[in-house]
Amino acid sequence: MDGSKNPSQKECLRAYSILTTAADGDFAVPAPVQAQPMPTQSALSQTALSQTEQVRVVAADSLDQRRSNIAPAPWTWLRQVHGGRVVVVEQPGEFAGAEADAAVTAASDAVLCVQTADCAGVLFAGFSEQETPTRSEEDCVVAVGAAHAGWRGVAAGILQSTVEALIALGAQRVVWELGPCISPAAYEFGESELAALVDRYGESLRGRTDWGAPALDLRAAVRAALSETPAVYRGAQRIPCTATDPGFFSWRARQDSARQTSAIWMTANSTLSTTGVQW
Repeated sequence: MDGSKNPSQKECLRAYSILTTAADGDFAVPAPVQAQPMPTQSALSQTALSQTEQVRVVAADSLDQRRSNIAPAPWTWLRQVHGGRVVVVEQPGEFAGAEADAAVTAASDAVLCVQTADCAGVLFAGFSEQETPTRSEEDCVVAVGAAHAGWRGVAAGILQSTVEALIALGAQRVVWELGPCISPAAYEFGESELAALVDRYGESLRGRTDWGAPALDLRAAVRAALSETPAVYRGAQRIPCTATDPGFFSWRARQDSARQTSAIWMTANSTLSTTGVQW
């Protein structure tokens, strides 16, 4: 294997990832572009809309710069809908802005990301187990993926579908990592929705908040879903709680509109590896 679906790529590719914090800035995706106003609107209204558009453009430029500071390559970002759709990116930047909750790719220098502010951002790397006469290619990456997993996405099977898509791209060994997300201590949850998830994935999902209310353990939900796949957990470090730990955006705790990002890519280019953690 050459580490890529691209037959012209002969170098061994490595995976790199980043999990941002609030200190890295806001990675929330831009709002969809609205239809142009009708000509009958007043000049004052037109001026206000023009100013709003200028603000939107400046914000988008700033977001592009933050992304480029991490990895100066085309990014695939998604309009996440808490569903089960996985897109397969065949060239860098493909499906940017698509409605989906996960992306996978076998293309080098294609950055995949998801945005979170309590939900789980889950990153994946798929490796080859084959060997050449000169070196083991166990560490050569053949595909990477990123998934946005809120409770609805977990219920919809987004994580299992992401692993299936990576295997379809040639991954023989898949590892995953979990980014910052809300802990059960701060995630009060409705009894009926919790019962349905517990019935599907087991009692490990049932938790209690710090004030004694029923809670969902989203981390346990991610582990339970991925236990149904061949994927293996990569991390062992403590996962920060976006709601209770300082330095993270949280919708549930503070109604933050800003978002962290969890991003992953694979490359043989050293300029794309300087800011990421190698897998």
